[in-house]
Amino acid sequence: MTIADKTILVTGANRGIGQALVEEALRRGAKRVYAGTRQRLTHPDGRVTPLALDVTDASQIQDAVESVESLDILINNAGVAPYDDLTDRDTVEEALAVNFFGPYGMIRAFLPLLTRSRGSIVNNVSLMALAPLPLTPSYAISKAASFNMTQSLRALLAGQGITVHAVLTGPTDTDMTRGFEIPKASRESVARAIFDGLENGEEDIFPDPMSASFAEGWRSGAVKAMEHESAALVSPDPVSA
Repeated sequence: MTIADKTILVTGANRGIGQALVEEALRRGAKRVYAGTRQRLTHPDGRVTPLALDVTDASQIQDAVESVESLDILINNAGVAPYDDLTDRDTVEEALAVNFFGPYGMIRAFLPLLTRSRGSIVNNVSLMALAPLPLTPSYAISKAASFNMTQSLRALLAGQGITVHAVLTGPTDTDMTRGFEIPKASRESVARAIFDGLENGEEDIFPDPMSASFAEGWRSGAVKAMEHESAALVSPDPVSA
């Protein structure tokens, strides 16, 4: 997978990592970038097409599908990270609605286009998918669910020629991490590393110094081996030539 001449859709594209992904895709020569946002967006580059897209709104997802003629890469980046202590069910449900069911709905809706292009799905699931931060447990739970979905789809969609990638992002300097006084990677460096990982065919992308420290142990560990063994139980239909 190379980014040049590809058509890409990024959710949560108005700020943070999403905004940086749009700019990095343009820098690498993307043919078209669909920028999904809940707020109105304008962009000086004619290759950018803004989409009004709340990933919890099925009608907006359908409108987006009808606006996109072709798609090579879907990047599910939109997310929320509430501070909570698991005492409020509404907070848990909001995190799941955006961080799990949002990507789920996007993938289902855009799967025909991705099947046609034999494209890629990239889910920004966070390092907290592996180990929670107790200050944001609803976020961690939703990201763990999204990661498991990513692993499952990786096996289920392989026969259709679609690759599915998880981005296990560590602390990044965005609005979402404001208030955490810890070392953070820049959003630009994270966006570069995400596209580097995609172009290198990495199933699980560790795009910043903190997450990268776990990469080797994860890729050579028992859990990853178990994922591959389990995936082998799925017998996908052969990809047509």
